[in-house]
Amino acid sequence: MTRRYLVITELFLPTKGGTAVWFDEVYRRLGGKDIHIVTAAVPGAAEHDAMHPNSVHRLDLRRVPWLRPESLAMYGKLFVRSLALALRHRFDAVHAGRALPEGLIAWLVARLSWLPVTIYAHGEELTGWGRGNKYRVMCFALRHADQVIANSDFTRQALVDMGVRPERIAIVHPGVDTGRFRPGLPSDDLRAGLGLAPDARLLLSVGRLQRRKGFDSVIRCLPELVAAGLDVHYAIVGIGEDEAYLDDLARELGVSQRVHRLGHVPMDDLPRWYNASDLFVLANREIGGDTEGFGIVFIEAAACGKAAIAGRAGGTGSAVLDGVTGLRVDGESQPALCAAILDILRDDVRRAALGAAGLARARETLSWDAVAARTLALAGGGSLPQAEGKLSEN
Repeated sequence: MTRRYLVITELFLPTKGGTAVWFDEVYRRLGGKDIHIVTAAVPGAAEHDAMHPNSVHRLDLRRVPWLRPESLAMYGKLFVRSLALALRHRFDAVHAGRALPEGLIAWLVARLSWLPVTIYAHGEELTGWGRGNKYRVMCFALRHADQVIANSDFTRQALVDMGVRPERIAIVHPGVDTGRFRPGLPSDDLRAGLGLAPDARLLLSVGRLQRRKGFDSVIRCLPELVAAGLDVHYAIVGIGEDEAYLDDLARELGVSQRVHRLGHVPMDDLPRWYNASDLFVLANREIGGDTEGFGIVFIEAAACGKAAIAGRAGGTGSAVLDGVTGLRVDGESQPALCAAILDILRDDVRRAALGAAGLARARETLSWDAVAARTLALAGGGSLPQAEGKLSEN
């Protein structure tokens, strides 16, 4: 059965980020031109959309500073285009990438066109917006959706706490491209480019450089790890507001030569950086309600056969199975993080076993094909897969 969805999402490739990748990967697997994506106009969109199997509609969704609220024009553009599409096409449902701004628009469009509406929830937006007007509008959209897709158990509980009826919440974890992210990719040149000795250990983190990700916590562990006799280096992929802070911290601790900030790396090189590392670490913590809703980077590392260490805050328990595919530690505790890194780096057998378990899980249940199949099943379009496989066409 072909499913026809109207998908409203500000985040869609080629915009960077896990959420943009999620929607692109899933909906291209769920159908062809009968699926319409309403999203933001961004650099590189024309080239991306030309080969995309879905119908992609791009809008200028920039905020207007002199408007009150600044997002008023964006809401208006999303509503007008989405309603026009809903009245012109026979969709099965309206899907929204987030509660705000997309969810509120999707709910209104769905009610005017007599369609069910599904809203995705990612975790960070539920806990990081305080309790003001924006939070109340977000609660309204989520409580009135016919279905809410949560990315983790943590996000599901946050939704329940907000008053969303539990029976309307389904959990679908994000996925990973297991063809692109895989073990065995050549990476010796990357390690050599950092000047690593053959027996050096390389820690890796990937993400936006912001305080809650815990990059600074890993840097603070380096002197202790070196004092314990490890030749350890730390590579960071990503950009963000903490660039100068992390550089200054590395200098203060005397580990500048061991911290390698790589910025953005080419798409083809990101899987190779996972392969080049010995251990993936993202010691996330909650700061002012801002937390990690899931952490796609953890399963990217797993798909490359790497063990991971995650902070306990947020929804990382759905991405890293503690003691099975990696370890979860208190991201606020420097001694706990240092001890966990030291233990795994010193135990090659355990590190390999954790990596192998993560790889098996990624391939069996977290491939994009498996995620798309679960999404389809939620809409009554199929049955849940037991293992990774291409979606069949009826």
